[in-house]
Amino acid sequence: MITIIADTISSIPPSQAVEMGIPYVPQIIIFGSESYKDDYEMDTDTFVKRLRASPELPKTAAPSPAMYAPLYEKFSADGNTVVVIAPSGDVSGTLRGATVGAEDFPGRDIRIIDTRTVGSGLGSLVLQAHQWVKEGMDADTLVAKVKAMASRQRVYFIVDTLEYLYKGGRIGGAKMLMGSLLQVKPILQLTDGHIEPLENQRTKRRAIARLKELVATECPRDDSAHLTIMHGDALDEANAIADEISAETGMPRPEIFNLPPAVLVHAGPGVIAVSFFVKPD
Repeated sequence: MITIIADTISSIPPSQAVEMGIPYVPQIIIFGSESYKDDYEMDTDTFVKRLRASPELPKTAAPSPAMYAPLYEKFSADGNTVVVIAPSGDVSGTLRGATVGAEDFPGRDIRIIDTRTVGSGLGSLVLQAHQWVKEGMDADTLVAKVKAMASRQRVYFIVDTLEYLYKGGRIGGAKMLMGSLLQVKPILQLTDGHIEPLENQRTKRRAIARLKELVATECPRDDSAHLTIMHGDALDEANAIADEISAETGMPRPEIFNLPPAVLVHAGPGVIAVSFFVKPD
């Protein structure tokens, strides 16, 4: 038996994970001396309200090895296999927590995958892996297919301000200053697990138009694309983009995901992103 373990950075709603039987590990959100798990203790809407009112940027903490231990104990017993589908190790300590936790279970079949991504693309990998398990796929094949799928992901996104990326250490001061001085809207991409600039647009409207162009030119026109849209406190914009992409390309309307608090700490409210998987070379 194979059990997939995921975490809240995948953007899968906690209730959906429970319904599907996917063990789910929360990230920790820290406001001053108070900390919250971002599954049932603090959802995205509550977090955004608290973030806008807070004089200081909150912090995040990845799940500790102790959070993984009971899941490993339960699901890897009796020769069963656990596959942890983790967010990029470059932007989250989740991978390390899962890996260190597994060290207390020598001889157990615990496999941990660094997907090099976050958000709904990570969620797509989790949901696809869960489906493959239901279809009876063996563990070696499953891990190989998840890694191959992860290598084909594309994530492009726009933030309302570079302030959060800068304060969270995701971009340097020079990029923050340049973006502020030029008043540009950069389109960013997640490349091999870390954030890189793609190009600049003069307005948010143009940046969103460019996002749609990237989908139209790069995204396959079938279900293998797993096209999704992510947002943080920007549901109306996300819905409009989903409708426009579907109308302009003929593709099914993309599913929309709320970005979890652990991502919005660094991206900030107002972020819009698209995620999809290209065809193999």
